Amino acid sequence: MELLITGVAGFIGSAFVRLALQDQLPGLAGARITVLDKLTYAGNFANLGPVSESDRLDFVPGDVADAALVDTLMRRHDHVIHFAAESHVDRSILAAAEFAQTNVVGTQVLLDAAQRHGVTKFVHVSTDEVYGSIAQGKWREDTPIAPNSPYAATKAGADLLALAYHRTHGLPVVVTRCANNYGPYQHPEKLIPRFVTNLLSGRPVPLYGDGAQVRDWVHVEDHCRGTASALLRGRAGEVYHIGGDKELTNKGLTALLLQACGAGWDRVEHVADRKGHDRRYALDDRKIRGERGYRPEVEFSAGLAATVQWYRENTEWWRPLAGEGSL
Repeated sequence: MELLITGVAGFIGSAFVRLALQDQLPGLAGARITVLDKLTYAGNFANLGPVSESDRLDFVPGDVADAALVDTLMRRHDHVIHFAAESHVDRSILAAAEFAQTNVVGTQVLLDAAQRHGVTKFVHVSTDEVYGSIAQGKWREDTPIAPNSPYAATKAGADLLALAYHRTHGLPVVVTRCANNYGPYQHPEKLIPRFVTNLLSGRPVPLYGDGAQVRDWVHVEDHCRGTASALLRGRAGEVYHIGGDKELTNKGLTALLLQACGAGWDRVEHVADRKGHDRRYALDDRKIRGERGYRPEVEFSAGLAATVQWYRENTEWWRPLAGEGSL
């Protein structure tokens, strides 16, 4: 398999490449991987450190919206996984142009090239945030999307483009939508690493509003296993949810992080809520479980403890980045 993966210097993409090249993703043993990444503030080549010398890895710095570069790369690959995206909601509220360029235009450039060169499978990696907010129950894959943030809107636009290329051109596209990810190598602008790095540094942590927002959490390695399942066994034109079976309020998660870091509630600063903040996300992922055999394998308490320990042991990785998450 000749696999082109975008956004691999970021959190989720780098985890996928590390697992794939260490032959920990069934069905991908021996795959040769070309990775394309723009190396923005959220991209760090060090995230690929454990596999950076692999003779099955070819790293190409570049932008997914660069049509000439993408066309050159696409012609020698038969499978694509598209992780690349601007993804921080707070940044999208302040300035949405880069989100539209990367998330929508970049996706269109990749789809055009994939169609020209007849790829075997194109996996477009999306998010539960495209649905908006749900008070009760869970979203199914056929639930209409209703994004509320500029970030979510650009991801929703990319989803619709990807599915349209399947319906119009027959491009073998699969869309995955995942719950909130956590694990090592996540940029400190996101909730768990931001709280952990702040607490380890003796700084307070900012809790939005009343802290009652609910999120489902899935370990990044489980997300990668679900993505590999969609690549190998997903049906073209379908959407698959990847859940974690661990719903927590932000306040409840904060309590767990305080405990893990040996800190008290005096370290919590209640701050004004984010504009348009969704109250609850919840995915019904019975489809990928029933059809494709996906199950989350990392138990949340163990995964969270290991994640906190990773940040304890890797201060040289996150200290240069910590200031960039202060929005």
